[in-house]
Amino acid sequence: MPPAMHRSIDTREVVRATGPGAPSSFEAYRSHRTTMPVSLTATLILVARRWRATIDEHLRPIGQSAARMEALATIMASSGPCSQVDVANRLRIEGPTVTRMIDVLSRDGLVERRPSPSDRRTKHLVLTSAGYTVLEEIFGIVDGLRAQLLAELDEADIAQLRATLLGLLGRLDAGLVGAPVDDPPEQPADVDRTRERA
Repeated sequence: MPPAMHRSIDTREVVRATGPGAPSSFEAYRSHRTTMPVSLTATLILVARRWRATIDEHLRPIGQSAARMEALATIMASSGPCSQVDVANRLRIEGPTVTRMIDVLSRDGLVERRPSPSDRRTKHLVLTSAGYTVLEEIFGIVDGLRAQLLAELDEADIAQLRATLLGLLGRLDAGLVGAPVDDPPEQPADVDRTRERA
């Protein structure tokens, strides 16, 4: 088991973030304390980072990774023609990053770029037979990891947590301007998205 698995969770004292005498987040952290909002957002980052690292660790023996899984799953989950721009938008990553990833997946024979019938300057992405085979193997590995991660949550817990996270994602996509989000954000296309699991 990697050393990172043994790192302790932050146990610093949590103080109130608002009200008379409440310290700023900087003041709280400087005095080796924290506030609930800071602790929450920091924990979100750590959970996402640790989950991604866990996926990478278990996919490495088959020559795959979380990034490759996300790209392949996004293409497979698309309900219509899927371009590199679509993949970048769905995964909230920069275009050049997607281009490099698709180049690698194409070179590995997992993805094909096909000219759009309506605009030959645009390339549509499709999985090859090998791409489907690899992604199915990835699903089998990640499904087991996810089951362990969520073992102590019931369906209601998962649904509530999912709704909360989608709300936060919507606020970030809106630019944190305080404007209401009319439509829910498009869900990132990872393994959960493609199988419609929470």
